[in-house]
Amino acid sequence: MRGAEEQQAILFSYRSIEDRIPSDHPLRAMRQLVDPLLSELSPRFQALYASTGRPSIPPEQLLRALLLQVLYTIRSERQLMEQLDYNLLYRWFVGLTPDDDVWVPTVFSKNRDRLLNGNIAEVFFNQVLVMANDHQLLSQEHFTVDGTLIEAWASQKSFRPIDDVTPPPNDDTPSNGSNPSVNFHGEKRTNATHRSTTDPDARLAKKSRNAAAVLAYEASVLMDNRHGLIVETDVRAPGYHAERDAALEMLTCLEPVGQVESGRSGSRSRRRTLGADKGYDEDGFIGDLRRMGITPHIAPNLHARRTHSAVDGRTTRHRSYETSQRKRKLVEECFGWQKCVGLLRKLHHRGQDRVSWIFTFASAAYNLVRLRQLVVPVMPCTA
Repeated sequence: MRGAEEQQAILFSYRSIEDRIPSDHPLRAMRQLVDPLLSELSPRFQALYASTGRPSIPPEQLLRALLLQVLYTIRSERQLMEQLDYNLLYRWFVGLTPDDDVWVPTVFSKNRDRLLNGNIAEVFFNQVLVMANDHQLLSQEHFTVDGTLIEAWASQKSFRPIDDVTPPPNDDTPSNGSNPSVNFHGEKRTNATHRSTTDPDARLAKKSRNAAAVLAYEASVLMDNRHGLIVETDVRAPGYHAERDAALEMLTCLEPVGQVESGRSGSRSRRRTLGADKGYDEDGFIGDLRRMGITPHIAPNLHARRTHSAVDGRTTRHRSYETSQRKRKLVEECFGWQKCVGLLRKLHHRGQDRVSWIFTFASAAYNLVRLRQLVVPVMPCTA
């Protein structure tokens, strides 16, 4: 017998939102990781807010919503609020009941800026690393470094001479709207003479000789070779030495390694290794690594015009060098996930401080995705 379609709306539901989420859903494991981290950050949150006034968005819910935006590639805060309005899965993860009102997108963005001023992304990133270290997932000795260009939220038309105070041409017509016609063909444009009017911190750069130059930031990561977790991040203006300078700065942030026993020779210091591609094969950079007690497992940069490499047979003859060269390719997975999933193919934010915050938070989200497979199966289930 065919059932009749009824259009009468149901006013009440007797099933909780918890019952509607599958027990094996990936977000359950993700929240199992995130909730203890947010509890550890509670004193830090308390210092960011006044003791009087109207209650704002709870910072725990704010961070879960931002994490949700990165994990599901939600392109804007306005779309995130729209999804939270009708998606029960997202409401459950953030901590909203089905009857709670969602936030105004502008209010949500203003509250996010409070977390930016409190440097919460870096603290959250460090808490994720503490969790990984507690489960003995970090080696503390073998690392890989690499950098990539992240396209800035600025157009080529905004790249104007620094000393030019005249406003850009404004031929607002019904055909082109607010996008004026700017002809810069044949004009020599460099970072020394030009600057973007919309994002002055961005610089014109390209990754390879045959690629097009775009306004971008240089984003670098230091990755642990054991499980491919990001342990340090750096965002700066692109430049010839930007990647190598960022690598040295991230290496100085690492904690000193301890001592290990070495049989009859007594105890000796552990020696770190650093894997990298041929772009880091430079005499000055290799010398700095050796002075820091780090073995440079860097791919030789040899071509027709360069027959000498700063990495010699003393390093390449060891089996550990081949291991580092094989492991270093995991760093491309970090950048691939951040650009394809983590909304970093083209930035939606401006300014180096804000971009650095977003990149660090996306790196923490990437680590959580990897930890979901490494940690959650051995953690007691609380759901």
